[in-house]
Amino acid sequence: MSAAEQLTAIMPKTAQLQEECDKYYAKALEALAECGWRKVDLDHLSKEDEHFWKKYFQTELFPILSPQIVDNRHPFPFLRNKEIYLGVLLKEKHPAGQSLGIIPISSQMERMHVVKKDGETQFALTEELVLHFAASIFGKETIQEKCLFRVTRNADIDVKEGMMDHDIDYREIMTELLKRRRKLAAVRLQITPAPAPEVERLLCNRLLLTHKRVFEQKSPLDLSFFYKLTGRMEAEGRPELFYPAARPMLPPPDYDLAAEVQKHDVLLSYPYQSIRPFIAMLKKAAHDPEVISIKMTLYRMARESQIVQALMEAAENGKEVVALVELRARFDEQNNIDWSKQLESAGCTVIYGFDDYKVHSKLTLITKKSKEGYSYITQIGTGNYNEKTSELYTDYSFITADHGIGEEASNVFQNLAVQKLTEESDRMLVAPLRFKSVLLEEMDRVIAAAHMGRPASMILKNNSISDRDIILKLQEASCAGVRIDMIVRGICCVRAGVPGKTENLHIRSLVGRYLEHGRIYSFFDGAHTRIYIASGDFLTRNTECRVEVGVRVEDPVLVRKLTDILQLQLRDNVNAREMRPDGSYQKVKPAEGEALVNGQMGMYELLKNDWTQPEPWRLSAAAQEKQPEPSAEAEKPEPAKTEAAPAAKQAEASHRNLLRHRKAATALTSWNRWSIIKSVQSRSLPLQPSR
Repeated sequence: MSAAEQLTAIMPKTAQLQEECDKYYAKALEALAECGWRKVDLDHLSKEDEHFWKKYFQTELFPILSPQIVDNRHPFPFLRNKEIYLGVLLKEKHPAGQSLGIIPISSQMERMHVVKKDGETQFALTEELVLHFAASIFGKETIQEKCLFRVTRNADIDVKEGMMDHDIDYREIMTELLKRRRKLAAVRLQITPAPAPEVERLLCNRLLLTHKRVFEQKSPLDLSFFYKLTGRMEAEGRPELFYPAARPMLPPPDYDLAAEVQKHDVLLSYPYQSIRPFIAMLKKAAHDPEVISIKMTLYRMARESQIVQALMEAAENGKEVVALVELRARFDEQNNIDWSKQLESAGCTVIYGFDDYKVHSKLTLITKKSKEGYSYITQIGTGNYNEKTSELYTDYSFITADHGIGEEASNVFQNLAVQKLTEESDRMLVAPLRFKSVLLEEMDRVIAAAHMGRPASMILKNNSISDRDIILKLQEASCAGVRIDMIVRGICCVRAGVPGKTENLHIRSLVGRYLEHGRIYSFFDGAHTRIYIASGDFLTRNTECRVEVGVRVEDPVLVRKLTDILQLQLRDNVNAREMRPDGSYQKVKPAEGEALVNGQMGMYELLKNDWTQPEPWRLSAAAQEKQPEPSAEAEKPEPAKTEAAPAAKQAEASHRNLLRHRKAATALTSWNRWSIIKSVQSRSLPLQPSR
């Protein structure tokens, strides 16, 4: 489909979604009123209230308004993207004469006005007050129609348009393109609260929009005032209306991530665990005399970023700091431009990646040099290096001192510096050449196992899927008898349970308190589980058009942890919605007598002892002592124990025994995975995953 055809197909659905929005907005106002917070109905004011709000308008709003008239003598003004305006059709003195009055409701104005009255809190919106008292500005006799409207402009900028002059700095090109974006073509016109056909016609003529691009709505044009409203409600002490307090879990005061990762791989789960240990590790590296370089890819950063501050501090201390800053991160371009300037000023080497590929990777490499030679600490994540979103988005951060992974990461950074795609890797996934191909190979391995009669399965968790090759491979796997569970939060271009194609494919979406953002790809061939985390989804833009990174997690403890997380989310009956064969979703509800399982809040329980978990060899040794050999007939293995077994002392002393125990734990993890699948099918899993 062409861009125009896509927009034509999208518009009817957009109108339907707007109707849904209006409906739920009305329900929200009813619920607020029941709690003592009432939105002022300006169309049904008592004389006393009319007088109060008119006086308020005249003293607080009228002096800062800037009315404009559009007629034969005055040009049509530029309408800013997503800014609210009052539009008024005015009657001229001469017969049949008309003009258009426009008042910008500046985003600099206080949006919401709150008063206490009759034991309740009342609030009114600035634009609705201006609409109600428009006659005070233009004259009652001249107004024929009035409405509030907002224009949405195209935000798609093409960097290649600015690359004609190769002598211009790339950052300057992006800065210039951002200025141009503010004036790109209008693609949508929203009007509220009632139709104003002549105002609509005049605006469409000026904005070159068809009627199909006009959306009339009953809800406000900008619902962001709810953030301020809820903040005020919470400050006034209504805890029962809000989520209970939940803070990221902090490690013990003496926890040292850099030291811990020398013992075993570490997996942090945001927002349940704090990002602070990672920031502390960066700050420690900035002062560590053995650290010679820190390299990091930066896509979306916080406005006040401790992570970037740590990089600048390292550079000022003489470390080599290389920061790949993606200036094309949508709507974060200006923030990234600003940070790139500060990084350069601090002495960091700033690179911008490829002309044709966005660098969406979340990759950090700390390189040390000691008497023993070079060593690495590598971090590979699913989410941005952003302290703000680390408390709102669910993500996973894998940190390792594995030398092989460090060398692979070093190779990736070297390739990025010279705009070369990474073609070879072992443990790491690196799009676009070593991402989709590796995952398709994993799927082929599982399909082959299913053809051999093994209980093969896949659990795939990400944000979206549209890649045709992957969709066809999922269909092939389903037809081969592979059990496939997908946890897809957003765009999903494959349907589950379609007869003859995807009977064995099960898709659910989790929408809860936090934004599900992590990607986990788990493949079970009936004997072994191979599991990855990655920055990339199954969208074609991720698999073919971006530089993404991922890693195969091999530590048995972390494989078990990731499997536990997937298990918990597959049992969620609070936030989950399951896809039907027709593509619609149905809310998952607990069966009679079944306990509620919240896949997000359950993570706090799952991870409560994570900072102080035993050494991996202890868990492996205990598992070997306690676990029976897997058999195809068994339904539920004994939970893995975390106590140290007698064999643990021998394992600690013997590196050979350590490897043997790890292999045993890997087999155990694979067996637990099969039990999980069987239990999900029967919906008989316990409330909390075993530890």
